[in-house]
Amino acid sequence: MQRLDTIELFIKLLSYPSVTPNDEGALTFIRDYLDDFEAEWVNKVNVKNLFLYKKFGDGPHLCFAGHIDVVPPGDGWESNPFVPKCENGYIYARGAQDMKSGVAAFVQACKDAKIFNGTLSLLLTSDEEGDAKYGTIEVLKFLKERDFLPDFAIVAEPTCEEVFGDAIKIGRRGSINGVIEKIGKQGHAAYPEKALNPIHKVAQVLPHIAGVNLDTGDEFFAPSKFVITDIRAGMEVTNVTPGKLKMMFNVRNNTKTSKEDIESFVDKYFKDMNYTLTLSQSAKPFMTDKNSKIVKDITSAIKNITGVDTKYSTAGGTSDARFLAEFGVDVVEFGVINDTIHAPNERTTSKEVEALKVVFDEVIKNF
Repeated sequence: MQRLDTIELFIKLLSYPSVTPNDEGALTFIRDYLDDFEAEWVNKVNVKNLFLYKKFGDGPHLCFAGHIDVVPPGDGWESNPFVPKCENGYIYARGAQDMKSGVAAFVQACKDAKIFNGTLSLLLTSDEEGDAKYGTIEVLKFLKERDFLPDFAIVAEPTCEEVFGDAIKIGRRGSINGVIEKIGKQGHAAYPEKALNPIHKVAQVLPHIAGVNLDTGDEFFAPSKFVITDIRAGMEVTNVTPGKLKMMFNVRNNTKTSKEDIESFVDKYFKDMNYTLTLSQSAKPFMTDKNSKIVKDITSAIKNITGVDTKYSTAGGTSDARFLAEFGVDVVEFGVINDTIHAPNERTTSKEVEALKVVFDEVIKNF
């Protein structure tokens, strides 16, 4: 397929109304655009996943990864969220920052790559903004079965904070959700001695658990904090004490705190009570060594292209980088400024998208 310029390609991708889990034809377009790459479809349930690769030589395997799906546009837009608007250097559309800017940049960089000492690949999914059950992780399973997992990966999520180039992510916190149910004995409020009020029991331990740091963090990670998100009990009447209390909490955990640590922490304060604890981990924390080749190479490329000294961050929520890390791939995230993702009138600048493409060119050239 004939080459577009980077912004033309970006606008083309933004025009697909690819709300999770639909790609609306965007992945087929990318496959056709990179017609000299081998293509593998790894579709699962109603999710489309595309893996493209090209072997230039016998060196390392570098993968660019990202998602083509976007969140629903919602209300408050000043223009059609799927008809990109270009105004004063900005491009407005759903997915402009998260993350069709990154996809456009690395698709174009791979399109332009002529020499590479190894294998270049692209891993694209339409299931990142949803449950992510049938997206990137399914492609990685497929690649592992074929002994074709990447050595290194760049996920082009928006990572910059104030100026383009100022931050990359070399790790992410995990997320653990918990539910504690404290069983008491319902009774009349006038006869508290005949009841067992779970609110009174839990109130005694709240100062020891609410907002408490579970570890000290480190150079890159903030401490893992026990964040209570909901407490409820009773029947919304004033003359009956409740028989049960339910407390919900979340811990955005770093690599120092595990599910087992949280179980021990809760039991320390609830062991003398009749309680149950349910934990679920929606994402595991990961950290790529700052001395890894991929970290050093993208840091150098950012400096060479932008003149900016980038910082290493682990802030924010989760991304598909966690799956790559789980499969033993050294992974970093780098993309445009993140300040309007998921918001009405999401936008980025054409200058950032073009610069991101050039940074990826530099990584490929020097890898």
